Amino acid sequence: MDQTHSEVSEEEQQQIPDYLLKQDGEAPSSMLMRLLEAGSSKRVMKIQVEDLGLAEHLPYPFMALVGQVEMRMALLLSVVNPNVGGVLLVGPRGTGKTTAARGLSDLLPMIENSTCAYGCMPEDYEIQGLAGVCDECAAKLQAGKPITRTEPVRLIELPLNSRLDDVVGGINERIAIQENRVRLDRGILSRADHNILYVDEVNLLADDIVDAILDAASQGHYTVRRGPMRATYRSRFALIGSMNPEEGNLRPQIMDRFGLRVLVSGLPEPADRQVVYERVCKFRNSPRAFIQAFDAETFAARDDLNAAKELLPSVGISQVAQSLGLNLIKELGIHSHRAEFTMFEAARAYAASDSRASVTSDDLRAVAPFALRMRRSEFIERFIQTQQEEDQEIITLFNRLTSGDS
Repeated sequence: MDQTHSEVSEEEQQQIPDYLLKQDGEAPSSMLMRLLEAGSSKRVMKIQVEDLGLAEHLPYPFMALVGQVEMRMALLLSVVNPNVGGVLLVGPRGTGKTTAARGLSDLLPMIENSTCAYGCMPEDYEIQGLAGVCDECAAKLQAGKPITRTEPVRLIELPLNSRLDDVVGGINERIAIQENRVRLDRGILSRADHNILYVDEVNLLADDIVDAILDAASQGHYTVRRGPMRATYRSRFALIGSMNPEEGNLRPQIMDRFGLRVLVSGLPEPADRQVVYERVCKFRNSPRAFIQAFDAETFAARDDLNAAKELLPSVGISQVAQSLGLNLIKELGIHSHRAEFTMFEAARAYAASDSRASVTSDDLRAVAPFALRMRRSEFIERFIQTQQEEDQEIITLFNRLTSGDS
């Protein structure tokens, strides 16, 4: 990983949230912050317009995003360490939430994915034998043929109009009609295994879809039953969601599943908004050329993130840092134990991104706001206080009634 630290200009430093600055007010020099520094737009303005005449899936480059340091940092931390538990992007429309999530796909690492419709993996065969895989995969493995292929981690999007069968899987209607046989197809949650599941407008999902996501995310697998047919699929995915709070609140059950919570607002500086406008115009006129203009930054960022992932298992948290984090959570009155897990895992990812094997207080300071925000509940506080008062009333009455017993 490149250890040279580029200088942060005064204009760029003003875009960095106060809590990400060091205690002496200086801009941090970590790898993540170097990745998030504003890039020059001169080469973008020289892009020639091309007309391919084709409809292509070409996401806006993550490295071409302007500002939004906290959002980009949270997404990068989730790539380095999926244990942070996903990211929730909260903010008004048109602030780049979906654009950032889709652009993240260019930075994702390579993994082994199943080629089977049921998601069979070699370890299933090694642990359970023939009973652990389908007949087709068993035949391939016995013949020495692979049942997986190496491919990049993908960003799997959950459409807002998805049916429950689309999400968890169901009977393949085409095969049932054409071949007169029944086969269960994998759903979106199964295809998101080892990948990233992105849910736009997550607060508008139907309750049955939310319950299916919660169950699959918490257990890492789920079971589909359709009459006599039954199949169990893996669903070990990182969850990224976005929502506009104007359109409704998010159920507490699914809110708790997001490790990092990011507040996304419009860029305050007119100069930054002008750069956004210019880049979006160039991207729409010539998307392939625009993406190529950021190839160098994208490749460098991917290498840095892969290096951070390799270092992550050796990154530890000192007792001092642990005590600091736990005392912070205690003082905030947060009940969920996911709070410290998310904060410590995010801090480990932050340290690994800077090629360090130990978490410091500065790492905790950098990740604490978006690891701990939105975790306190006034309702829970009132509920617990009410129950404690009731318990005390019960004990007091019990003591009074038994005070005469001997």
